[in-house]
Amino acid sequence: MSRKDFPVKEPMLPAERRAALGLAAIFALRMLGLFIVLPVFAVAARNLTGGQDIAAVGLALGAYGLTQACLQLPFGILADHWGRKPVIACGLVLFLAGSIVCALANSIEAMTLGRMLQGSGAISAAITALVADLTRDSQRSKAMAMIGGSIALMFALSLAVAPVLYGWVGLNGIFWVTCALGLGAFWALFRLVPPAPALPNVVPGTFGQMLIEPRLLRLNLGVFILHAIQIAMWVAVPALLIQLAGMPLQNHWMIYVPAVVASFFVLWPAMMQAERHKRMAQVFAFAVFLIGLVQLGFVVLLGGQELSQVLATSLILLLIAVFFTGFNILEALQPSLISRIAPATGKARALGIYNTLQSLGLFVGGALGGWLLQTGGFAAVFSGCGVLALIWLIILVKWPARLPA
Repeated sequence: MSRKDFPVKEPMLPAERRAALGLAAIFALRMLGLFIVLPVFAVAARNLTGGQDIAAVGLALGAYGLTQACLQLPFGILADHWGRKPVIACGLVLFLAGSIVCALANSIEAMTLGRMLQGSGAISAAITALVADLTRDSQRSKAMAMIGGSIALMFALSLAVAPVLYGWVGLNGIFWVTCALGLGAFWALFRLVPPAPALPNVVPGTFGQMLIEPRLLRLNLGVFILHAIQIAMWVAVPALLIQLAGMPLQNHWMIYVPAVVASFFVLWPAMMQAERHKRMAQVFAFAVFLIGLVQLGFVVLLGGQELSQVLATSLILLLIAVFFTGFNILEALQPSLISRIAPATGKARALGIYNTLQSLGLFVGGALGGWLLQTGGFAAVFSGCGVLALIWLIILVKWPARLPA
């Protein structure tokens, strides 16, 4: 077999690498600011006026997802008309304003308002559209993998550092930290990210076509399910580590960080299979299967005989590593596929629809996870997530839609 029979590895250009790293930094800093309260909020919010109401605390925790869901599409439309960078800058201003409101809040109502304002800076579509603008098709999944990987890493980092930060500066201090993260994202936008190319003219009727395009619709449903599972799981996972593994909150980084790092050893080979060997659909389905397998694993773990803390810790670490493997693959593939399928004149709007469903998934996942945990315990949470993953797999099998190679 000659060399020409093998796929040629095409490297990223320096400008593409700079754009991907800069935009990944913006995404990472913003998402760290949103995620960093997750491990401590349910406990810390009890000290706020009205914080004894569990339902109100859950609403405050997931409120940013609701406003993101409402504003992702408008921000995407504006990004197609005004340009990507101005919209990203406006979103970061709103994020900073919300962080300040949260930092000054002394009631659960004020905290909810601040979280909603944080989420109103819905710039995910503009960022991913700018990634698509600044990278070639052959390099786009790599760039999206950097962003998807940064999200997973920030999620794990937030779970690791939040308990320590809370001990040092309290809940209000954590939100001042998010302000600093927002300012760092501003620096990355104007110092790291290359200038955006000129926008193509918007073609009337594009938006309606994107709403009903089968491949886009299936990806939009998928990202809703993925992020609903993510947040619902993390309503339960920290408490599960305390109960089954006997691990105090401040030590949870010992689970999360190794799990995320281990997942990257599978992420890059999977991206190579998807890109170089034209196995996008197979890698996609494999990642969804992994997400469902993790839920089944947690249900079996909870329903089995009593385990030693060492064995329980090892099994939870394995399950979380497998979850992040599937999650990272899907976080890289899905926005890349959206940007390929959508017309050049409507990429930001297509990604706006996609991120709207993503944000709705965050909100629904928080509400659903809290309700399931309160009514049925840990097993109910993971069983519910498993049902969502099964629905996703059924959609993939029963509603075929050819993905771009």
